[in-house]
Amino acid sequence: MRRLPWGRRMAAVASLGDDKRRQLFELIASADGAVGRDEAAVTLGLPRSTASFHLDRLVQDGLLAVEFHKAAGKSGPGSGRPAKMYRPAANEVGASVPDRNYDLAGDLLAAAVERSTATGEPVADSLRTTSYRKGQELAAGATGLAEFLAGEGYQPRPDGDGGLVLDNCPFHRLADGHPDVVCAMNGSFLQGAATACGEPEGRIASNSVPGQCCARITPS
Repeated sequence: MRRLPWGRRMAAVASLGDDKRRQLFELIASADGAVGRDEAAVTLGLPRSTASFHLDRLVQDGLLAVEFHKAAGKSGPGSGRPAKMYRPAANEVGASVPDRNYDLAGDLLAAAVERSTATGEPVADSLRTTSYRKGQELAAGATGLAEFLAGEGYQPRPDGDGGLVLDNCPFHRLADGHPDVVCAMNGSFLQGAATACGEPEGRIASNSVPGQCCARITPS
């Protein structure tokens, strides 16, 4: 599953700065099933209109999703309209400034170790394979490579020659401490994404400009 766009993740985290909104989110996130407005309002001692307003704002900000259920034991004509119910839209929402994606790095590294343990393949080779496949998976359906890179936080910018400079590294802190491992992982991930977008993987080249990603996109 693709992450929410960076702006929406920032809005979601900021939304929880409101005390009532945070309490409502925590209530619904800890519930065994979907929660209705009336139940949420009574539990937290809020007016129904106040609970409804904040619940719908949490939906707007991508933290909650809505579903509709009829009251238990009621069905058929005359049973009333289905009630609006709320449930968490995602298990976790995180945002950082600048945009980073350490969750993806962790997934790739763990998957590589699992593959290496199961097959005996060297970890470095497993990391390249799993990263390449993940890039293909996440970029499937993207309208183009630049659009995919923007969504993943790379901040692509035209270089004036038909290529792209990547102004942000989603794995910056890890790349600083472990450049050989992380840059190889990143390069394979981007190669997989390029092929999924119909681009030759050879467009992914190394880059040594300080402050930019370790990869760049060469002209087609």
